[in-house]
Amino acid sequence: MTSFSLDNQKILVVVAHPDDELLGLGATIHRLVQRHGCEARAVILGEGLTSRTATRDTAHWAADLATHRANIARAATAIGYASTGIYDFADNRFDSVDLLDIIKVVEHEKETFQPRLIFTHHGGDTNIDHRRTFEAVVTACRPLPGEPPRTILSCETPSSTEWQAASYPQPFLPNFFLAVNEEDVAAKIAGMEAYEFEKRAFPHPRSPEALRLLAQRWGVVTGQPLAEAFMLVRHIG
Repeated sequence: MTSFSLDNQKILVVVAHPDDELLGLGATIHRLVQRHGCEARAVILGEGLTSRTATRDTAHWAADLATHRANIARAATAIGYASTGIYDFADNRFDSVDLLDIIKVVEHEKETFQPRLIFTHHGGDTNIDHRRTFEAVVTACRPLPGEPPRTILSCETPSSTEWQAASYPQPFLPNFFLAVNEEDVAAKIAGMEAYEFEKRAFPHPRSPEALRLLAQRWGVVTGQPLAEAFMLVRHIG
């Protein structure tokens, strides 16, 4: 890999739901903002929550959705995101809208923010919204002349990626790792704990203990105390 630097990058994180912007990569984003001078923007495509009833009833969830948006701001502060873009695609129903509608949002964000590095979901997750988000990012970021993104990385999402069937044809096989430290992991956990409707108790994968264990696991894999894992989708050096 040539001409690759983590310093002073504009980073766009494109995810499906509130909390996805930190579950698989929150410690990494904290590191890149705090110690590499990066500017990170989180784009959250779905509103969250409404799939928890049989039909999508946004009026029923209005108060909780307002709380959810306030939680996004608290989590962003914990991680160090400079800005967020929040959209309202139906939770766990991304397959009910044209993929092009999602692509257009990603294209708009890309053209406005001009990122060099993009993070998004793994394309083989259990969650349909994660898979559609990955497809939208790859399509919106086709490597045409003059395109700003040079690198696309996909991340795991605890409580989705590892729950996919072993026989699924797109396993998460990380080939790009970033070491993080205790402060980075603490920031990630603080961000997750800001989500009143998403945080869980151990041994759930979104619990503080499990998130720390995951960072330790990838650290052990790579000879580091703590790390986060990614799949390199594309890099243009």
